[in-house]
Amino acid sequence: MDIAFTEEQEILRNSLQRLLGNEYGFGQRRAIVDSEAGWGRHHWRLFAELGLLAAPFGETVGGLGGGGLATMIVMREFGRHLVLEPFVETVVLAGGLIEALGSEAQVSEHLPPIMAGEAIWTLAWTERKSRYDLAHVTATAEADASDYVLTGTKAVVLAAPWADKLLITARVSGAARDRSGVSLFAVDRHAANLHLRSFRTIDGRRAADIALDGVRVPHTALLGQPGAAVPALEACRVRAIAALCAEAVGCMQALNEATLDYARTRKQFGSPLGTFQVLQHRLVDMFIAEQEALSLSEYLCVAVASADLDAAKLAAAAKCKIGDAATFVAEQSVQIHGGMGMTDELNVGHFLKRIIAINTQFGDQAFHLAQYLQAA
Repeated sequence: MDIAFTEEQEILRNSLQRLLGNEYGFGQRRAIVDSEAGWGRHHWRLFAELGLLAAPFGETVGGLGGGGLATMIVMREFGRHLVLEPFVETVVLAGGLIEALGSEAQVSEHLPPIMAGEAIWTLAWTERKSRYDLAHVTATAEADASDYVLTGTKAVVLAAPWADKLLITARVSGAARDRSGVSLFAVDRHAANLHLRSFRTIDGRRAADIALDGVRVPHTALLGQPGAAVPALEACRVRAIAALCAEAVGCMQALNEATLDYARTRKQFGSPLGTFQVLQHRLVDMFIAEQEALSLSEYLCVAVASADLDAAKLAAAAKCKIGDAATFVAEQSVQIHGGMGMTDELNVGHFLKRIIAINTQFGDQAFHLAQYLQAA
């Protein structure tokens, strides 16, 4: 599949390419990773000024109406540059859920700061034993006269150390694995009795385990109807997978370009590596894997943008296929580069680590293969 971008989409892509080319080189990224904050607030403001944070949202809520295709364009370029900033967590996950479930007052309160780059959000849904199951929630929310009281833990919440606000899943009724009874709550990251244990992830980002020791939030913090959040979370997962697949394709494109350039310039036995037939075959296989992943990613993003009823099934297939393809390209790139492929000074190993992280977010290949077979 080959999408013909509109003039507006081409402008978005070209503008983002120029911005990242000027402001987000690999050396600049390494400096951000090694900084105390671990992300660039300056870059986040630039993304907001360019309209990236408003691009996917509907025009009725003040967005630019770009939908899933705008997200695909952004994430592909982010993948090419290994962008650290929490676009998926803030815009695709939290922002998408607020747009889908929020009341008019909640949308008016929360989305404008997100689109303006003034607020960072993330979604806290994983628990130690949940294993990709969105309905497996043991954290509880008990209602009293004025508040909900949240108790429980969340694990590996990406971007939580950077966040101003958290969307937290908690159970208002039912057993741990029931689809009904799960609700979403907007919680201030600095709320009393909310504790974070922050750490760095394999790909250089930041995450945290969260303990909720009786965190009180007002009833107005509840998004949507009580106990009915799982369908919205599942739809949000499909959008997130489409974004992550687009990012993986961007990683593959950058890896193939870097590997081809290396094969043309690095000499062995007096000849460029690219003249050896066995390496030419590898490079062709890597390019084919990239093109197959690109086509599948675009197909998935079009399905998401058009609200295709089979989007969830397609997302499971794409997560498997693109995950395998991206791993193959990254491993081949590292091997062709030799020992230097895993050094911190070269971007190749960083792409491999990011692809490993992408493959585990919202379900690994084995999980999504099972999901696909169940839907078949």
